Amino acid sequence: MGAEGTRGAGLTVSASRLRGPPLAVGAIGVLAGLKLALHVAVNLITPYEFHRDELLYLAMGRHLRLWSMDFPPAIALLAEAARAVVGDSLVGLRMVPALAGTGVVILAALVARELGGGWRAQVLAALCVIGSPLFLRSANLFQPVVLDQLTWMLALLALARLLGGYGPGSWLVLGLALGLGLLVKFSIGVIGVAITLAILFSRLRRALWTPWPWAALVLALAIGSPSLVGQIRLGFPILDQLATLRVTQLERVTAIDFLFGQILWGPSTLLAVAGLAGLLWSHRLEAFRGLGVACVAAFLLLLLLHGKAYYVGPVYPALFAAGAVQVEALGESTTAEFVNWGTVTVLVAYALVISPLGLPYLWPLRMVVYVQALGLTEAVRTNTGELGELPQDYADMIGWKQQAEAVARVYDSLPADQRAEVVILAGNYGEAGALELYGPRYRLPPPVSPAGSYWFFGAGPRPGRVVLAIGIDPAALALGFRSVREVGRVGHRWAVAEERDVPITVAMKPRRTLQEVWPSLGGPRSGAGARAAKR
Repeated sequence: MGAEGTRGAGLTVSASRLRGPPLAVGAIGVLAGLKLALHVAVNLITPYEFHRDELLYLAMGRHLRLWSMDFPPAIALLAEAARAVVGDSLVGLRMVPALAGTGVVILAALVARELGGGWRAQVLAALCVIGSPLFLRSANLFQPVVLDQLTWMLALLALARLLGGYGPGSWLVLGLALGLGLLVKFSIGVIGVAITLAILFSRLRRALWTPWPWAALVLALAIGSPSLVGQIRLGFPILDQLATLRVTQLERVTAIDFLFGQILWGPSTLLAVAGLAGLLWSHRLEAFRGLGVACVAAFLLLLLLHGKAYYVGPVYPALFAAGAVQVEALGESTTAEFVNWGTVTVLVAYALVISPLGLPYLWPLRMVVYVQALGLTEAVRTNTGELGELPQDYADMIGWKQQAEAVARVYDSLPADQRAEVVILAGNYGEAGALELYGPRYRLPPPVSPAGSYWFFGAGPRPGRVVLAIGIDPAALALGFRSVREVGRVGHRWAVAEERDVPITVAMKPRRTLQEVWPSLGGPRSGAGARAAKR
C-alpha cells in the first residue's frame, strides 16, 4: 500500500487512517469479562423464574418450523440450541443474552476506535453500555431485544468503517448484520432505512455504482429469507401483531413520552447527545457525518411511529462511542482529566444505584421498597399504562411453576379414563409455556392454546371431550361445552395483575371438536394474543 492511499468501493482513504488507534484489548477484555460475569452471577442468585416471553421462545424452539414461523425464527433457533447444550436451565438459557450483551460492549469500543478514539474513548464507550439500565436488563433476559441491539450495532460499525474508507468487506459485513437482524426482529427495517438515507446523503452514494452495496442487499435478503418466507406462507401475521400492538400500547406513547424516556437511561444520555452533536457538527468527526445521519433518522422514524423509548436503544452505543471520542479530544490537561474521571465516576455511581432496575437480584418485597424509596414511578408502569408494584418484566417472572403444580393436582384428581383423553387448554402464551416447560415432570400432556404463536402450533390430536383449562373464563367455555366446572384458582401476590387469580376449569361434552373450532380461534387476522410483539 503506497502513501497515496488505497481505494475501496470507489472511495479513497489514507494509509494512516486505515491503521487508526490500537484497540485497547486488555482493558476491553476486562470490561467484557466483567459484563459477562455480572449476568451469570445474577442469574445464579435471582429469586425469579423464567420470564413469560422466555417460556414462549422455548416453546417456539420445541415447535420449530424454520420456514413457517409467525415472527423471526432466530430466537427459536437459539432456544433449541441452548436446550441441546444445557437443557431447560435458566442460567444456561440466559447465557445467550449475556454473551450478546457482552458483544454490544465490545462493538461500542470498536466503533470508538473507528472514530479515532484511543483507549480512554474505548473504555468510556464500553462503560456507558455496561452501566445503562437499558443494556443491563436486555442482556439478562432471553428475548430478541439484546439480539436486536447487537445486529444494529454490527450494522453501524460496518457503516462507520465504510465512512472511514474501508472497502468491499465492510459492505458484506453490513449485509450480514442486516440479514441476521431480519432473523431477529423486523425492527431491523428501521436501521436499514436509516442507513440507506445515510448512504444517500454522504459520499458513500458513489459506491452505489459498484456491485458491493447490491451484494450486501442480496446477502441480507438471503440470510433473512426464513422470516420473509414465513410471513408469506402464514398470511403476514406481523400485520395483525403490529395492529394489536398499536391499539393496545403504542397509541398511548406520545412524542413527549418517547423523548422523556431517553432521560431515564441516566447520565450516559448526555454523553450520547454530545456524541450526536460531534457526528453532525464536529470537524474531528466530519468523515462520519453519515453515522450521525443514520442515528437521527432511526430516532425520527421511531418517534413518528409512536415507538417505545427503548426501541431506539440500539443506536446508543454508537453515540456513546462518538461522545467518548469528544471527551478524549479534550486532551490530557488537568481539566480534561477531571472531566474524564468525573464522567467515569458518575457513570459507575449511577449504575450501582440503578442496578436493581436492570438486574433482577432483589426479592420482590425489597424491590417494591426500593422503587418506592427512589420514587421510580415510571419504572413500574405496565405496557398498558397502569402502575404496578414491580417492574412488569419482574412480575412476569413470578408464579409460573406454581400454576403448573396447580394444574397437575387437578389432573391427578381426574378419573383414569378422563386423564387418558384430557386436553390441557391455556388462556395465554405464558400459561401455555409454563405448562410445556414444567408439565413433563408432572406427567402432563402437552398444552394447546389459541393465543398468539401457540395457535399456529395447532389443536393437537385429541378432540377435546375432556378439557382442563387454565386462565379461561368459565362463562366463555360454557359457549362450547355442555358441562363446565370451575375446580380451583391459582395466583401469586407479586405476579402481573392477570395472573394473580387465575381460574382452573374442567369442561366436558363439547358441542364441536377442538379441531373444528380451531380455525376460528386465532390466525393472522384474528387479533388473538399478539402480546409477544411488544418485544
